[in-house]
Amino acid sequence: MTVHGPGLGRYYEDFTVGDVYRHPLGRTISEADNTWFTLLTMNTNQNHFNAHFAAGAPVGRIIVNSGLTVAIVLGLSVVDVSQNASMNLGWEEIRLTHPVFVGDTLYAESIVLDKRESGSRPYAGIVTCRTRGLNQDGDEVLSWRRSVMVYKRDAPHDKGFFPEARNGPMTI
Repeated sequence: MTVHGPGLGRYYEDFTVGDVYRHPLGRTISEADNTWFTLLTMNTNQNHFNAHFAAGAPVGRIIVNSGLTVAIVLGLSVVDVSQNASMNLGWEEIRLTHPVFVGDTLYAESIVLDKRESGSRPYAGIVTCRTRGLNQDGDEVLSWRRSVMVYKRDAPHDKGFFPEARNGPMTI
């Protein structure tokens, strides 16, 4: 029997400048998602939760909170870009290029722009990507550049964390 440890994502060595990752999941935004996120973040702009108010705005309907849009697209990219990262180092050039509405489905893709060894952490490297979010119609709704510190394959930090069962290993 072979026991496979938990694992997802890519290590520093797996990234190649110019590679594009079409992240595998899409996410449809519900009215509850938008309302809860808006309330949780104390955003009082009524364009995000008051349909009567938003009807009189230039877009004419409730717009999804841009913080939620960023968070969802970021989350969609994790499996390919930062699943094996120790930390985000920064986001630059965040652009919100198309409104997002309740019922829209978001997808994300990233292109590797740069990678380099970390000068201070020999167990990691720094990967920079441009990520963009697309809606179901293929409209780019946002984009950014993000740098993350990604573990190298032999880094010990993301290994050995799965607990051993007190009642022993699984058996048939």
